[in-house]
Amino acid sequence: MKKIELKILGISYTHSQTSAYALILAESDGLRRLPIIIGISEAQAIAIELEKMKAIRPLTHDLFKSLSSAYHIFLKDVVINKFEEGIFHAQMTFTDGIDEKQLDARTSDAVAIALRFDAPIFTYEEILNVAGIILDNDNKGPLSDENLTDDKGEKDDYVEDNKYADYSQFTVKELEEMLSKAIEEEAFEKASHIRDEMEKRHKKKK
Repeated sequence: MKKIELKILGISYTHSQTSAYALILAESDGLRRLPIIIGISEAQAIAIELEKMKAIRPLTHDLFKSLSSAYHIFLKDVVINKFEEGIFHAQMTFTDGIDEKQLDARTSDAVAIALRFDAPIFTYEEILNVAGIILDNDNKGPLSDENLTDDKGEKDDYVEDNKYADYSQFTVKELEEMLSKAIEEEAFEKASHIRDEMEKRHKKKK
């Protein structure tokens, strides 16, 4: 089967009666997107690595990476290899430079670990044909629930309140202090939105 490399566009959210996070993957050379509903902890694990935040204590995925590296085991790649009954499955290939071992994983965990190893992520043409969608644009605004599938099959487990504070009222210095405190308290979701506000202001100055 033909493998297609994917890139991470980011974490988005969707509104209906409730809220849910979505990991947006995209084929490297094409228009198809693969939105996958993920849990809050997995969303945080992916977001802090994308934004290069540093946790005071290592998260589970950080610990997994450190342990693997300590024994000279590295992640070669991640392949989203199955899409069954609306659920994505992933396979991770590890190597010690001599032997290779493949392990099954949830897609969200596999992506979080792939980011830490800087390992490529792939899927198959057949999966993109079935589960891929073409979005009108690549912004990170709300997505329709009908376009989202998850990697566990239990959407209700991933519902989180999506009411964020309005950080536009704070000064840059206040935002910097709030960001440092949020990271220290391991409130990575809050830190992510503070960082978004800071980046928004930085772009306006250009």
